[in-house]
Amino acid sequence: MGFNYNFMRFPGFRDRALTLSYDDGTVHDKRLAEIMRKNGVRGTFNLNSASFGKGRRMTLEEAKELFADDFFEVAVHGYVHYPLTSISKEDLGAATAEIAIDRFNLEREFGRMVRGMAYACGEYNDKIVDMLRMCGIVYSRTCIRTESFDIPTDWLRLPSTCHHECPRLMELAEEFLKPTDPDKYWRVEPKLFYLWGHSYEFADRDNWEVIERFLERVGNNDEVWYATNMQVYEYVKAYDNLIFSSDMSMVYNPSAIDVYIRFYKENVLVGAGKTAKITRRD
Repeated sequence: MGFNYNFMRFPGFRDRALTLSYDDGTVHDKRLAEIMRKNGVRGTFNLNSASFGKGRRMTLEEAKELFADDFFEVAVHGYVHYPLTSISKEDLGAATAEIAIDRFNLEREFGRMVRGMAYACGEYNDKIVDMLRMCGIVYSRTCIRTESFDIPTDWLRLPSTCHHECPRLMELAEEFLKPTDPDKYWRVEPKLFYLWGHSYEFADRDNWEVIERFLERVGNNDEVWYATNMQVYEYVKAYDNLIFSSDMSMVYNPSAIDVYIRFYKENVLVGAGKTAKITRRD
């Protein structure tokens, strides 16, 4: 029996997850966060720590109040929002500072670990990716959209399902929520809907109904796991690090996160730091 019979499931043996990623920390994040909470949807807000209180960005006090609990994740978006590829190749140190200082400031002000990021203006290259690793960043979102629900594999070049202005947004929502055939559940790949954007776009276009309609449709659903970007990253990594015995009768989870899998036709919960038995099916 091979790994083709082993499929990741999200917590609660769910086969689909949803996360949001919104940039720049403007005052309009308050309304977006309210809509997200109302629908039980979690996500990540990417902030520029040099820009609090400038223009229409939230003040630091407003941001700290909005993100006082861990319902939302706070992540790096660059100290002053410089497109990293616009910095001279000879001055990679300036690009490093743009990320390292932002991470340091956010951790200090919000009192939590910050290891996620979204690229300012979606700009990056291989040198920037290598630099992020040195800064302790484990994932960074691009502006690439796939219009799919594939589980990411290149976390420092992280694509999204789509931006909220995607013409197929509600069509994708219906595809994401399409009921799973119970007879085929054991061999169904997990699905991740990753949505991104800027909350000020709703204010500028006077179309808050776009996100309201989407979240009302996909939110508050017991069959969906709602998570921050970091929670998704850490869970997938925990799954990737599972260790199977040579005869596939046992699976060990070295992480600190409970992992749920569907092995052939059996739901298996592999507790954090535990070994679980798997029923042999020859």
